[in-house]
Parts: sequence; C-alpha cells; structure tokens
Amino acid sequence: MRPLHMDRKTKGIQGEAIAKRHYENAGCEILETNYRYKRAEIDLIALQSEDLLIFVEVKNRSRKDFGEAESFVSDAQQSRIKEAAEDYIFGINWQKDIRFDIACVDPEGNIEVFEDAF
Repeated sequence: MRPLHMDRKTKGIQGEAIAKRHYENAGCEILETNYRYKRAEIDLIALQSEDLLIFVEVKNRSRKDFGEAESFVSDAQQSRIKEAAEDYIFGINWQKDIRFDIACVDPEGNIEVFEDAF
C-alpha cells in the first residue's frame, strides 16, 4: 500500500517504475531512463520493435481533481522533450519511426497511456 503523503521525487520514481513495467509487459525493451539533454529529461526511451522508438513522458497526480495528467505537458516541455529526442536519435543514428507517448499514473497506481500524444 502506498503512503498517503509522499514527496514529489518518490512519487515520480514510483510512477516511472509503473510505466517502465507497463512498457516491458507490452514487449518493449527499455533503452534509457531519465535521459537528460541540456534542460530536458525524457523519462523513458523504449524500443517497441526494431522499427519503433518510443519517447515517454510520465505524469503522476496525487489527486484527480487537478485535471487530466496529459494536459500538464506544456508546449515548452514538449519542445524540450523533442530536442532531447533529436539528440538521442542522432547519437544512435536512428533512421526509423519514433513516437511520443504520455503515460499517466493515477493515485492508485493505475496507468493510462496516450500513444502518439504530441
């Protein structure tokens, strides 16, 4: 059982672990966690097949009345994530498909994934 109050970092780590497990159960290989480039961070980078690289932003919410988690990825954050993804793509010379997902984790630890979110 999750504690009623947990700090932001602990909640983030727990949410990312739930998302990682979700992608692994879907047959993905997790290539990176918390990939950093300049001021950007990509929570997960997953390889779904030999043809698809997925960049995942994980969003956690302690209460549902704050709105839907997927609405909390601002245009500026999307731009930073895309810039970091571009750095990663060039670094590994990836020349196949990519996708940007948002994985939303609710207070009970349930996950909803929005594929090709931006």
